Order: sequence, then C-alpha cells, then structure tokens
Amino acid sequence: MKKSKTFIACFIVPCLIVLAVTYFYPVARTLLMSFFKTGSVTAPISTWTFAGLTNFKRIAMSPDFRQGLVNMLKIWIIGGIFAISLSLLFAVILSHKNIRGKHFFRAIVYLPNVISAVAIGNAWLYYVYNYDFGLINTVLGWFGVEHIKWLGPDLKFGAMLAAIIFGVVGYYMMVFIGGIERIPEDVMEAATLDGANAWQKLTKITLPLLKGTTKTIMTFWTIVAVQSFVWTKVFSPITTESSTIVPISYMYEILFGSLQSPEVDIGTGAAVGVLVAIIIMIITSVINRLFKTDDLEL
Repeated sequence: MKKSKTFIACFIVPCLIVLAVTYFYPVARTLLMSFFKTGSVTAPISTWTFAGLTNFKRIAMSPDFRQGLVNMLKIWIIGGIFAISLSLLFAVILSHKNIRGKHFFRAIVYLPNVISAVAIGNAWLYYVYNYDFGLINTVLGWFGVEHIKWLGPDLKFGAMLAAIIFGVVGYYMMVFIGGIERIPEDVMEAATLDGANAWQKLTKITLPLLKGTTKTIMTFWTIVAVQSFVWTKVFSPITTESSTIVPISYMYEILFGSLQSPEVDIGTGAAVGVLVAIIIMIITSVINRLFKTDDLEL
C-alpha cells in the first residue's frame, strides 16, 4: 500500500509543482501587485511601493475602462443572443435526418473556425466593409442605395461584433449538434405518436434537454467576450477607439503604453486583471444559476 501511494505521488507532485509555478504564483503575484506601484512586471517585491486602493480608484475614474466594460457587456449580451440563436438554428436544421448534404453544409458553416481571428477580421475589413468595393456596399449599390461607412465611429462596434459572431457560430453549432444527437430517437418518436408538431418537439423536448450544452456554450462565449483583444486590435490597429475598446485592450495600453498615453503603470494594469477576473466569476455564477446542474438532461 505504501509503495502504491509513493508511486501515485511520483506522478502527482510534478504536476502540482508545474501548476503552482505556472498558475498559482502568477495569480497571487498579480493580485498582490494590484495594491502596489512598481516599475516593471519583473521588479522584485522589495522595490514595490504600497498604494492601497489607488490603482482601483484610477480604474473606476477612467472613462476608457468604463466604456470598455460597457462594450464587453454589449458583446456578451447582444452578441451572445445572436451567436447562440444562430448556432442553435443551424444545429437544428443540419441535424435533421432528411436534410441532403448536411455534412457539406456543416463543414461550410464550421470553416471560419479553422481560420485565425486576424485573418477573419481583415477579410471583413477589406472585402465586406470596405467603403468603395466592399461586399455590402456593392450589393446596396445594385438597389441604388448610397455607400455606408460601416467602419465609421457610429457603426464600427456593430461591424466588429458581426465579425466576432461569424467566427464562432460554426463551432457552437457543432457543440449543439452533439447535444441534439444524444437525444434518443424513441423520445422523438413517442412525441410524434402523441401528435406533437416540430415546434412542440423543439420547445418541449430538444431545448430542455440541451440546457447543459447551452451552459457550456455560454461559458465559451463569456471567454470570447472577455478575451476580444485581438478583434479590437484588428478593427483599431493604431489607436484603440472608444467604439472598440474592451477592458483587456485597456489593460494592454496601461501595461505597455500607447500613443495617447505612453506612461506605463504596472500596478493599475494588474488591478484591471483582477477586476476582469471578478467579472468573469460573477458572470459564471449567473450562468450556473440560470442552468442548474440538477436540471433534467439525457
């Protein structure tokens, strides 16, 4: 028995050491750093100057951070509604056994997920939203509609959000299809014999049995909404604009400086990271309350 425990420990201890070095230590250091002023990320703790809640107060008073927080919540709520609804719609249609070529269409919808976000963003910038020869303005021109500046200050956020949704719908669709295909055929057959139509089977059987899958997808979408730094840099490559800024891009500018604010503030950047982590925990708690683990699922 003793040899067995020693054998198990030989496998567990190295993993715990790696986890502590690569995860727990950086998290603890960032949390501690958020209450101090320091010259660099790698500066020794002995050189830090205690600042209390000063870093958090600076964030709370920053209009850029508040705007970034609003943009992030808009991505999560508005974008989440469209992304999850579209992916569910595609999943329901392309999981029907009578649809011809459904595997081909699944591949087409999923295709954007094998392309990097930078490539997708640039494709939308130059081939969809371009003022002179973009796809949307070209189609509108056929009907005599004047070209629209999709990348103007008023429309840029919506343009970015549409590109983000386009990039994730295919993956979420495949996750939904996996959940739908887990539903036993005899359940649907029994509902058909009872006289249920397609809408009733969707709302009374399919959706309730997909709560666990929906919870997983909402968690994935939360990660996308919080970590939308790449998208903001694609749509605002030189200077971060208020229409595209999110907390992570605000934190990047504080940590590494920007054209508008070349001053670097490591402690405040760490405080932003702490606040973002708290926001993620709150959102996760909301998701867990909406989709409880004791809900029925096959």
